[in-house]
Amino acid sequence: MNDALVPPEGPIGAQPETPVCTRHTDRPTRLRCTRCDRPMCPECLRDASVGMQCVDCVNEGQRSVRRPRTLAGAEVSNSRPIITQVMIALNVLAYVVTVAQSGSPMNNSRSGLFTATSMIPDLTANGEWWRIVTSGFMHFGLIHLALNMAALYVVGTIVEQELGKLRYSAVYFLSLLGGSAAAFFFGTVCQQLAGASGAVFGLMGALLIVFKRQKRDISTIVVIVGINLVSNLFTNASLLGHLGGFVIGGLLTLAMVRAPAQNRNLYQIGAVVAAVVLLGVMFALRAAQLDTDAEVIMEIARTCR
Repeated sequence: MNDALVPPEGPIGAQPETPVCTRHTDRPTRLRCTRCDRPMCPECLRDASVGMQCVDCVNEGQRSVRRPRTLAGAEVSNSRPIITQVMIALNVLAYVVTVAQSGSPMNNSRSGLFTATSMIPDLTANGEWWRIVTSGFMHFGLIHLALNMAALYVVGTIVEQELGKLRYSAVYFLSLLGGSAAAFFFGTVCQQLAGASGAVFGLMGALLIVFKRQKRDISTIVVIVGINLVSNLFTNASLLGHLGGFVIGGLLTLAMVRAPAQNRNLYQIGAVVAAVVLLGVMFALRAAQLDTDAEVIMEIARTCR
C-alpha cells in the first residue's frame, strides 16, 4: 500500500474542473470576458477593441456612451420609419373601406364613411368636431391617394429620421390640423375638404427647415412646393389647407431644431402647446361665427348647392 501524501489540490498532473458559462451553466468553457473576467461561452461573447467581451459588458458600455443626436435631439438611428408606414396604412385602409361602400375606386366620396368624416365647415362648426382630424385620412379617388402617399413615403421617411418618432408624430398631426384650421377659418362653408395634403405639406415645410439648418441644397424642395401650390390655382385642391399645413409644419420644426440643447424638451413642448392653442383659437372663433340660427344655416345650404 502506497502511503505517499497527495497534494490538497489533487494528484500531480490532474486537470482542474472546466468552468461553465456564467449565463449558460450547462456549457463548459475556457473562454473569459476581457472586461469582467467571467467565464463565457462563444455565444455570449462579442468582438471588442481588445479581446472579447460578454454581452452584459457590451450593453453596459453602450449605455455609458453618448449617442449622436440630430438637430432636433433625436438619437441617430437607422430604424424603420414606423410612424410613416402606419400613417400610410391607415390612409389606404380608409380608402379601401370607402371604395367597398361606394363600389367605385374613383367616386368613393359617395360612401357613408366619407360623408361622415370629411370636413364640411358648417357641420364641423355645429358639433361634428371629429371631422377636422378624420378628413385627413379621406381621399377623393385613387390618384389623390396615390400622390399623397408617394409624397408621404419619400418626405416622411427623411423627416421621421431627423425628428424621431414622438416629435415627428406631433409635426404630422399638427400640420394636419393646421391645414384643416386654415381652410376652416379662411375658406368658405361650402367646400368639402379631405386628404392628407395638409400633413404632407407640413412635412415638406419640416424638411425644408431641416435641410436649411444642415446647410444642404433646398432648391429642389422649394421648386416642388412651389409647383404644387401654383397647381392648386387650377384644380379643386384646397390651397388654404396646403398653406396651413406647410406653415405649421415649418414653424414647429423650426422651433424644435433651434431649441437650445439645455432644456430642449421643455422648449419643444412649449412650441407644441403654442401651436395647439393657436389652432384651437382659430377653430373656436370660426365656429362662433358659424353658430347661427336655423334660418341662416338654411341660407348657407342653399348657397352651397
